Amino acid sequence: MFNKFENTEPALLDQQDRESATCDIPRYLEDTYWWAYVHPRAVEFFDRHFLVNLILFGNYRRLRDAALASFGGRLAGRTLQVACVYGDFTQRVAERIHEQGALDVVDVLPIQLDNLRGKLAPGAPISLFQRDSSNLGFADDLYDQAVVFFLLHEQPEDVRRGTLREVMRVVKPGGKVVVVDYHQPHRMNPLRYLMRPLLKRLEPFALDLWSADVLKWLPAGFAPERISKSTFFGGLYQQLVIRA
Repeated sequence: MFNKFENTEPALLDQQDRESATCDIPRYLEDTYWWAYVHPRAVEFFDRHFLVNLILFGNYRRLRDAALASFGGRLAGRTLQVACVYGDFTQRVAERIHEQGALDVVDVLPIQLDNLRGKLAPGAPISLFQRDSSNLGFADDLYDQAVVFFLLHEQPEDVRRGTLREVMRVVKPGGKVVVVDYHQPHRMNPLRYLMRPLLKRLEPFALDLWSADVLKWLPAGFAPERISKSTFFGGLYQQLVIRA
């Protein structure tokens, strides 16, 4: 799937190389998520802070800030964000990057990278790469930490497994991986009965996260040092902090 830049460290690629390294757009994205991420009008429509917050029932800021807080203070070394995020998530991560640190963002869709590029301040310590999250093509143990924010629910199981395998591979031993995504709500949460048919219709892979623990899709033989889990908004959302 990848061209000559496979297995090359991001730090060794100049801007032209970053723009030219390409990969195929998965069919499931074009078939299932054209309305949310692929079509230009969809990107223009959905990337509005108030709308992202509305979709998450007013929890966007809380979930964003929880993910950032889980990393502690300034982010030293190299940080990986797997997939672009609507709203100001990437900008907030960038604000925490240490003056000698760097943030790499990968996404399989060029339109998402172009959209993010337009939101970044000049000189921000961020590099963008068109990469498939299930086959990153980066060196082992390259990153000090990584964040996967509302991506896994958008992926079929095989791709989800590949994404987690790749993230764990490229993060250094002892590094931290933060995952934020959907979770099965508590039985007393009325949204449990609203969200099931809605997700089944619009985001069919998301219900996998209702029926199984994310840890199920971690790579075989992976033995994390520590895992902590938090849930939010009556269990509808979850955060996993995995110490590799």
